[in-house]
Amino acid sequence: MIRWLLGVVLLWAAVSKLANLQDFHASLLAYKLPLPSVALRGVAIFLPWLELLCGLMLLAGVRSDAALPWAMILFGVFTAATGQAWARGLDISCGCFNLQLVGLEANGIDGLAKFLESVGFAFFRALLLLAGAVFLFRSQFKSVASGDALPA
Repeated sequence: MIRWLLGVVLLWAAVSKLANLQDFHASLLAYKLPLPSVALRGVAIFLPWLELLCGLMLLAGVRSDAALPWAMILFGVFTAATGQAWARGLDISCGCFNLQLVGLEANGIDGLAKFLESVGFAFFRALLLLAGAVFLFRSQFKSVASGDALPA
């Protein structure tokens, strides 16, 4: 169940970003990270494909031993990025998900959409997803250590 949830989240995030790479790049710039613009452009191009691959692998149960460490890295980096933005008081959208797919408009008057896209909520969401990925990874490692077959 957790593996599927992580897969769906990564897949939704990837498709949302791939649908408009320019908006995703603008979201990355809003974080005001101390990285050159060319690096952020590279992240904007590469990251959604990595999320898509990891999400599909987790959903299909294929090579989850490879997908889980990448998911932990993705969620860990996102936790750090949103945490620093939240600590600095940046009032930005996380840039992760297209809420219009579920009928919410982040720029409108809908308070729920604004909350779900807030950097504070994104921080706690990423932290929870990171905990889920770590839990699955540890469970998988324990299974391998005890001689069981790798879980799907």
